[in-house]
Amino acid sequence: LYFGSYKSPREVVWWMGLIILLLMMATAFMGYVLPWGQMSFWAATVITNIFSAIPLVGETITTWLWGGFAVGNPTLNRFFSLHYLLPFVVVGVVFLHLWALHRFGSNNPTGIDTKGPKDTVPFHPYYTIKDLFGLSVFLIVLLAFVFYAPNYLGHPDNYVKANPLVTPAHIVPEWYFLPFYAILRAVPDIWFVEAKLAGVIAMFTSILILFVLPWLDSSPIRSARYRPWYKQIFWFLVIDVIVLGISGAKPPEGVWLILGRLATVYYFIHFLILMPLIGRLEPTKPLPGSIDESVPQESGTQTSETTRKHS
Repeated sequence: LYFGSYKSPREVVWWMGLIILLLMMATAFMGYVLPWGQMSFWAATVITNIFSAIPLVGETITTWLWGGFAVGNPTLNRFFSLHYLLPFVVVGVVFLHLWALHRFGSNNPTGIDTKGPKDTVPFHPYYTIKDLFGLSVFLIVLLAFVFYAPNYLGHPDNYVKANPLVTPAHIVPEWYFLPFYAILRAVPDIWFVEAKLAGVIAMFTSILILFVLPWLDSSPIRSARYRPWYKQIFWFLVIDVIVLGISGAKPPEGVWLILGRLATVYYFIHFLILMPLIGRLEPTKPLPGSIDESVPQESGTQTSETTRKHS
């Protein structure tokens, strides 16, 4: 988002990345159900009941997902099958993502297309070392949680065996679903549309809106480095998503309900109003002629500033 990687001609690369994200979220959700604790059971009940809000066919789809008239063993078996099958689908989409990347090229922090050999560097050793470093940091953090704090991000209720007769006081999904969960709960009744259906529409729209982002952002410049107004609202969006995540983890009442609704409204204003307007109105910084030109300018500026400070 910050560097405008969704802009032409890389829309397909962006779409493939979003599809991978959604498949990973679905895989993670189905894996969360498998322990069959209280939170697993009721999370499955809440999320699958979302489809019952669809007019005419909603109840049929929900019954088909459950494999019965309530979440039970058939549901668990289906989720287990999908949990290990979906990663193979992810691998297939990853290959499509790589094809699109080679077909349309990758973006860079400047957002400027490559114009010659001086604008590029070999993949090895530069990016292999960079990726190995990132992978190492990720594994260190992951293993620290696995070995020293395996229960840190878990919910205490999930250590209680699933019981359809006892509803937890507060049903909470995993942390990576919280912003969308907050949007789902934030929408009240709107005229003749019930809150349940309106919330489902808002939640799915908040995800699908990312697919049309290349057309919502009307600026010809990709990177936020050269877009001062866009850079500011980007950080507002980051704060907004954090607020949504915190609101989603809290009971939908009082100040948290109000914050969740305000953050939901801003989320849609950001993408549907601010991005198209700012793309047309903001004064942008001049772009360098090439990627190669942008590097000496930055380093030269830093050197001259350092020289002035020492003098």
